[in-house]
Amino acid sequence: MTLAKLLNLGERSADMLAAAGIYTREQLEQLGPVRAFLAAKQAGTNPSMNFLWSVAGALNDTNWTQLSPEYKQQLRAELEELTSDKKHE
Repeated sequence: MTLAKLLNLGERSADMLAAAGIYTREQLEQLGPVRAFLAAKQAGTNPSMNFLWSVAGALNDTNWTQLSPEYKQQLRAELEELTSDKKHE
């Protein structure tokens, strides 16, 4: 199954992930939503927070609009932690 066929992900999201070298659900699962978001960003795409929610929802087989506020906050915190670590390197 292509990434574009996963819940929440379409061709544009799949293209952004492909730009980062992510082509399969297994690769997406190994990275997780936040690291996949950062990989897409580093690859020169311009992912939005909705992209992050979409990837997280795809990995949980949940519509991104149904992600809990707590889970979204957890993702934001992980993103902040990973990006602040890079600023201090």
